[in-house]
Amino acid sequence: MRSGGPAWLTAGVVGRPHGLDGSFLVQRARSELLEEGASVSVAGRAVRIVRRAGMASRPIVRLEGCEHRDDAAGLRGEQLMVARQRAPQLGTGEWWAEDLEGCRVVDDQRPVGVVRRLVALPSCEALEVERDEGGELLVPLVGDAVRDVDVERGRIDVSLRFVDPPRT
Repeated sequence: MRSGGPAWLTAGVVGRPHGLDGSFLVQRARSELLEEGASVSVAGRAVRIVRRAGMASRPIVRLEGCEHRDDAAGLRGEQLMVARQRAPQLGTGEWWAEDLEGCRVVDDQRPVGVVRRLVALPSCEALEVERDEGGELLVPLVGDAVRDVDVERGRIDVSLRFVDPPRT
């Protein structure tokens, strides 16, 4: 039985500076975790987001204490982390990527592998699965491919019929 997942969620990665005031672009952003006033951890210290601009897919953020372009440049590549208890509640059928990573993947009762990470594809998100027999498999998070997700048990049931091309 798995616990409630990791205590911290990745909200994005500090990208290149934007302007002169210490703002920066956020790469691999989860906009719902990057609201102005939110507390984040970056480079091992807790700070507050004092500015949030840009689009959801390309947010621009400035942190307290980060007041110059060089400050932002010094943080480039660092992860922005948010405490799970401060994250917004997810709806039914929604999960944080961190909760899916490490789950066992099965096709009914047949073992398939372990989720390595969540991948954003142009049409949907997909589970990158490290196969037990070697190699990897992408499982789109769509109803035909995923039968059940049980985060508490660390188990995801998929239908390989919709995912894995027949081998010849």
